[in-house]
Amino acid sequence: MTKFMPGNRILPALALLVVLFSGAFAQSDSAAQAAGANGKQAEEKPAQGARGNHSDSSYIIGADDVLAINVWKEPEVSRSVPVRSDGKISLPLVGELTAGGQTPLQLEQESGKRLASYISEPEVTVIVQESKSQRINIMGMVVRPGAYLLTGSATVLDAVAMAGGFKDFAKQKAIYVLRQNADGTQTRLAFNYKEVIKGHNPDQNVRLQPRDTVVVP
Repeated sequence: MTKFMPGNRILPALALLVVLFSGAFAQSDSAAQAAGANGKQAEEKPAQGARGNHSDSSYIIGADDVLAINVWKEPEVSRSVPVRSDGKISLPLVGELTAGGQTPLQLEQESGKRLASYISEPEVTVIVQESKSQRINIMGMVVRPGAYLLTGSATVLDAVAMAGGFKDFAKQKAIYVLRQNADGTQTRLAFNYKEVIKGHNPDQNVRLQPRDTVVVP
């Protein structure tokens, strides 16, 4: 009969524990290394193509628009600014910048050039928070008068449709568009709805511009 020896069972058990412990330690070490690598990547600068939403690459900034300007890792410079009536904005370090007439991407590039004198490789993102310059007003005898965002190549007929059509007793032959000129004056453009829908004088159905006011008496 074989005599019972405790060591016969204890030694294999100890060996198994050592193997399991070594494997667990190796996995823990790998996870720590991966976490460290991910943390390091998170600290790196965002890729050049990952600047965020420019609202629209073809959008032209105008007066009264509100812009969110973010400079990476520079909260003192980052801020939300309105575009003044002269088309300019003011930023710390940069001073005054002409934003009107530029796209968000163009303004990013111009801001970055100005900041380069103070900040190493500045990363600037410009987002249009509120689009107030690209709007038209529709007033008078329409179902839903008010301010509307100007999209695409909207015409006077499109404006009437956006406002829900005419109310009763609207003077459809006496509609007009008030257009702001660069010198501060206004131009009045006549629009006879009855003629246009019959195919007469289609030139009256002009393409609307930002800040136009369509008046339906």
